[in-house]
Amino acid sequence: MYRRRSLYLFALPALIVIAIFFIYPIWLTGQMSFTNFAGIGAAENVGWKNYERIFSRARYSDAIWITLLFTVIVVAALTVTGLFFAALLHRLPLIRNFCRAALYTPAMMSFVVVAYVWQFIYSPLNGGLNALLESVGLGFLQQNWLGDPDIALYAVAFTQIWMFTGFTCAIFLAGYSGIPEEIEESARLEGASSWQRFRHIELPLLAPSMTVSIILTTIGTLKTFELPWILTKGGPDGATRTLSIEIIDNLFGQYKFGFASALSMVMLVIVLAVAFVQNKVLREREKVT
Repeated sequence: MYRRRSLYLFALPALIVIAIFFIYPIWLTGQMSFTNFAGIGAAENVGWKNYERIFSRARYSDAIWITLLFTVIVVAALTVTGLFFAALLHRLPLIRNFCRAALYTPAMMSFVVVAYVWQFIYSPLNGGLNALLESVGLGFLQQNWLGDPDIALYAVAFTQIWMFTGFTCAIFLAGYSGIPEEIEESARLEGASSWQRFRHIELPLLAPSMTVSIILTTIGTLKTFELPWILTKGGPDGATRTLSIEIIDNLFGQYKFGFASALSMVMLVIVLAVAFVQNKVLREREKVT
C-alpha cells in the first residue's frame, strides 16, 4: 500500500502538468466552440451553429478531405522510404552512422527554413528543379510546381517526405537493432536471399517499429501547418488549404475564436479517431506476425 501511494505521489506532478496544459485548454476550447467569441467582448452561446457551418459548407469539408489525402500520401511514402533506407543501411554497417546522421539532418531543421529553400527549388523562374530538368534534357517535364492546383499538394507532400524520411528511418533502424543476429545468420546459412530475409524475417519483426512510425507520422501530418502555409498559403485555388490553415486563418485572420475552436475540436476528433483505429489495426497485425 505504501509503495502504491509513493507511485501516485511521483506521478502527481506529471498529472498536474497534463491537467493544466492539456485537459483544461481542451475543455475551454470545447466550451468556446459553442459561442461566437471574437477575442474581445462577451461571448454569445450559438449552440451547434459553428459545427453546422463546418459540415454544411464545401470549403471546410474540402479542407478535411485535403488534410486526409495529404496525410495518406505523406505517411505511405514516409513508411516506404524510411523502411527502404533502414533496410539498406542495416546491410551497410560501415557507413550506417554517417548516412543516418545525414538522413536525419533535415528533420532537425526549422520548418520555415525548409519551406523557403523548397520554395526556391520549386520556383518556375530559374528554380532549382526546373533548371535541373532542363540541364538533363527533360525540359518538357518543367512545371509551375506550386502554382498548378493539380500538383501543388503533391509538391508540398514531397517536401514533408524529404524532411522526415530520416526520422522514420531512425525508428526502423532502432527496430533492426532489436532483431537477434542469430536469426539472420541462420537464414543466411540456409541460403535465404536478402529479399527473402527482409520479407519473411525482418518485416514481421519490425511490426512494432512500423506501428510507432505510422502513428507518430500520421498525428504529425494531420496537424501540419507550416509547410503548406509558407509554400502556398493554402493555394492555388484552395488545393493545399488544410484544416490547420483554416483554423489559423479563422483565429488570427478573421478573429472568429468560436468558429476556430469548433474547427480545432473537429481536428482533435479526427486525430484521435485515426490514431485509435491505426493503433488497433497495427497492434492486431503485430500479434499475427
